[in-house]
Amino acid sequence: MHRPKILLVLSASIALIAGCRSESPATTSTAPVAIPEVNNTVEGTVVGDDRTAMEAAVDAGQTQAAPEAATGGVPLAPNAPDTYVVKRGDTLWGIAKVFLRDPWYWPEIWQVNPKIQNPHRIYPGDTLRLVYINGQPRILLQRGDEARVEPRVRSQPLEAAITTIPYDSVAAFMSKPLVLSKEEIHCAAYVLSSLDEHEGIAEGNVFYARGFCQPAAVGARYNVVRIGDELRDPDDHRLLGYNGIYAGTGRLTRTGDPATLIMTESNREAEPGDKVIPGSVDVPLDFAPSPPRSKVNGRLMAITDGVSVIGQYQVVAINRGARDGLVPGNVLAIYESGETVIDDEKHGFLAGSAGWFQPKIRLPEERVGTYMVFKTFDRMSFGLIMEAKNIIRLGYRVENP
Repeated sequence: MHRPKILLVLSASIALIAGCRSESPATTSTAPVAIPEVNNTVEGTVVGDDRTAMEAAVDAGQTQAAPEAATGGVPLAPNAPDTYVVKRGDTLWGIAKVFLRDPWYWPEIWQVNPKIQNPHRIYPGDTLRLVYINGQPRILLQRGDEARVEPRVRSQPLEAAITTIPYDSVAAFMSKPLVLSKEEIHCAAYVLSSLDEHEGIAEGNVFYARGFCQPAAVGARYNVVRIGDELRDPDDHRLLGYNGIYAGTGRLTRTGDPATLIMTESNREAEPGDKVIPGSVDVPLDFAPSPPRSKVNGRLMAITDGVSVIGQYQVVAINRGARDGLVPGNVLAIYESGETVIDDEKHGFLAGSAGWFQPKIRLPEERVGTYMVFKTFDRMSFGLIMEAKNIIRLGYRVENP
């Protein structure tokens, strides 16, 4: 049998999957559901050898059309395996795509093994088993150290749990935010001056800052960001935030008013008035994929790295937020507006005319991707492009899947 690989992955918990899942589809019996015994001699089959869950799901989607929902409203993915061994590089979204056509149904079928003391984490080497209970599909978690074929000693510490989305994809956003909400700017400190009053502050220069909303600690890292162009809602033109221009990173060396910092990294010269933003953004990665609870209809509004064409795992801002019912983990579909074409078919007395009276037809919208929210503000949110079936651009519409 293929032994699960125990490799290091990113740290996060998916406690919400077991603790906050929605109610399962109705069953035919009201008696307590009996969970099948886990076969401790079975380690499961690694899908696609060295492929991650997302790679396996994409390959399956290219080879066979998805089946119609016939399992109590939870449609399984094409070629959903009986077992799947969690591997390094997997995410909750990718694993859900292996088993389900729509990953946000994951909480509907997730069911932990009652023998497991702490079921709220999934690690590389764990086996996920697809079973049916009262006719409904369920995924059972079997710990990697439960599935033994021979005595062995674990020589490495337990690895970190998998995350919902790839941490690396949001790391740049978390460390160097280039799209700033009004709330972030309002609570940000600012550069007051530099030691010896340098005109421009570069790497190695000492500078001073005031206006910290949160207590500043010696050793803390801060990004120095120049406020750029306004960021307005494309629907009503209301001001939501600003583009940020990253100038450099400073480390706080002395508290006080003003506080003292030294520029440890410089991308361009900083100036008095530039904002001083905490060097990391609180982005929890322990949420589960879910559809929004209310109707959402918004637009892709800004890209954090300034490119014009958007691809998979890029961070994008949309013009909808907490006031619209969005929470981290919500999944939205991305639609490209259909082009307007001229119907040049000749009809009746219009035949032979110059085409002035020929009708213009708007082609239907086409779904081109999937977007997952990971951080919300009042009127805007940041999210990740989880899937891109075609080129995605700013202005494309997002709505409930």
